[in-house]
Amino acid sequence: MEKDVSAFLARLAHELRPRSDQWVGLLMERMRGELPDLWQHEDLARLALRETADHVTVFLDALERGRGATEAQAPSSALDLARRLAERGVPISTLLRTYRLGHVTLLRLLQEEATRLTDDWQLINAATLRLIETGFAYVDRSSEQVVAAYQEVRDRRVQRRFVLTNEASRRIGTTLDTTRTAQELADVGADGFADLVTVDLLDSVLHHGESHPPSDALALRRVAQRSVLDGCPDSRVGTGSLHVHPAKAPPAEVMATGRPLLLHVTPSDAPTWLAPPGPPTFGFHSVLLLPLYARGATLGLAQFARHRTAAPFDHDDLALAQEITVRAAVYIDNARRYTHERTTALTLQRSLLPQRPVEHAAVDTAARYLPSGSRAGVGGDWYDVIPLSGARVALVVGDVVGRGLHAAATMGRLRTAVRAFADIDLMPDELLTHLDDVVIRLQREEAHEDGETSATCLYAVYDPATRLCSLASAGHVPPAVAPTAGAAPVGFPALPIGPPLGLGGLPFETVQWELPEGSLLALYTDGLVQGRERDVDTALTLLGDALMQAARSSASPDEVGERLLAGMLPGHPADDVALLVARTRALDAGHVATLDLPSDPAAVAGARRFTAETLTAWGLDELSFSTELMVSELVTNAIRYGRPPIHLRFVLASTLTCEVFDASSTAPHMRRARTFDEGGRGLLLVAQLAARWGTRHTREGKVIWAEQALP
Repeated sequence: MEKDVSAFLARLAHELRPRSDQWVGLLMERMRGELPDLWQHEDLARLALRETADHVTVFLDALERGRGATEAQAPSSALDLARRLAERGVPISTLLRTYRLGHVTLLRLLQEEATRLTDDWQLINAATLRLIETGFAYVDRSSEQVVAAYQEVRDRRVQRRFVLTNEASRRIGTTLDTTRTAQELADVGADGFADLVTVDLLDSVLHHGESHPPSDALALRRVAQRSVLDGCPDSRVGTGSLHVHPAKAPPAEVMATGRPLLLHVTPSDAPTWLAPPGPPTFGFHSVLLLPLYARGATLGLAQFARHRTAAPFDHDDLALAQEITVRAAVYIDNARRYTHERTTALTLQRSLLPQRPVEHAAVDTAARYLPSGSRAGVGGDWYDVIPLSGARVALVVGDVVGRGLHAAATMGRLRTAVRAFADIDLMPDELLTHLDDVVIRLQREEAHEDGETSATCLYAVYDPATRLCSLASAGHVPPAVAPTAGAAPVGFPALPIGPPLGLGGLPFETVQWELPEGSLLALYTDGLVQGRERDVDTALTLLGDALMQAARSSASPDEVGERLLAGMLPGHPADDVALLVARTRALDAGHVATLDLPSDPAAVAGARRFTAETLTAWGLDELSFSTELMVSELVTNAIRYGRPPIHLRFVLASTLTCEVFDASSTAPHMRRARTFDEGGRGLLLVAQLAARWGTRHTREGKVIWAEQALP
């Protein structure tokens, strides 16, 4: 039986050999569908076709001649393909998967052909088992050889990249000097990688600060170069010289598109922008052109050329040069922008912060912002005071991670988002949840070179009618609280601090506590308490003592802020500092009137009487008619569409606010009532009579409020 199986397999291989090209096509079609990434490039596709044909030939030879598959050697095309895939960075698992797909497909085709040659199922089964055994043995043997070839190239590539990138990280960017940084790039590139390295910057970038190249021709200035030959005789442009590339030349196209380019040339047809004019000929054979691109701006061009090194540049070299060039471009841009970025960022920072103190019935506030005294640049610290409905006020302090213009701009965007969320009266924890989503969206939209966007934020809401302070933190330090006139020690509320903004998926928590009238709150960023000279606990103790002394002296918030900064920061701060000081006020019973209402339409009349009596007692008879109309509509809606309990409250502060509470969470909305509709005009009437109106949700239900200016 053994001889019969061997003879049958030899016959099978002989019969199939004339149709091997057809089989190769079927194998390629299968692998193209399963692994399309391997055939995106024409050279890989051609090599893969030849490699597949060679595998089929070797396997059929093993069957026809009766040799063991373990003795077969992988064809040279298979080793070439493995090396090429290693150069392209294709994972080894993808390469090995091609062997599994080819093995399975080939065995299926062989089995189908075997059934055409004989109807002896015993022979077919025995031949199938032999085919499987032989196929696995061949795949194992071939896989070992191609993996070895793949790994050899991969190890060499990793080692070369590691050495050069390590040198680049160590030697490039040691100063904030543009020319010196460019020369460091040239020195690293010419040290065992290229024979000539040149670095050109746009003349407009150097002298005018513009980062966009002109459309017709590129005026570049050679700021650095390095050659393996003394004096750079292989460079056609001297250091410091200005030269122009035509718009259609490869250097211009690289800068216009932002895509690096690998060129192979011969010494006889070397382009004029590469080879120096006239003899001697240095024999340039390959060149890498890479744009110096940082933070969305094109700065210039780096060229790596070989003429003494025999091996031409390949795509692995292009990726490696791009890696160090990208890093160098950032350092060059840092040096170029440092001289004016701090001033620009500070101007932007101050323009985005509140320009003058906010006058509010609930609190008396003062704020300070101090930029850092270090060379690290301006940060993203901010503060805000936001009036809310019902005479309440929101106090906000935040800190964007990072420095410079990006941090200042992000701060402005987050401050705007906080104001938008505060306008719809979200609870502190809900507001931070929405703000967390904003930061995550910014992370997705912004460029990678801007760094990871993250921030901390402390959001507090104070209600002078109840003297309750509701507060939530997103990775921010808790505030310092000093009771009235320093009657008790300064406290730091036991606040559950949530994660910083930008992590997503983690909860925030709101806490509430009652504040005596006249209490002092100090909200601040970590630059006030963190420093190299002292630990945080010592700084908090110092902050508490300074705030206590200010509270006992009944100083104004503005004076309190000055004292805190003077006591906490005797010199220039190492980090930006935002400080917001607030002294609380309270509304007594003469400024708040509340009425509980049954869920009965007849209660509307009682609500109107209560409104008239309250406004008469407050001397606001001029507002009685309009206020009664609004109360009628709001109370009617609460009874008809809401759920008990229902409360009516008036708050008299800088404005007159009417609030109707019910236990339903469904928010009303205005709609366009048709001519014969019996309802749908109530909220439209409220919107016409009130200066502002809106809805705020609480844990127990919702409040519909309407605000009127005092006569």
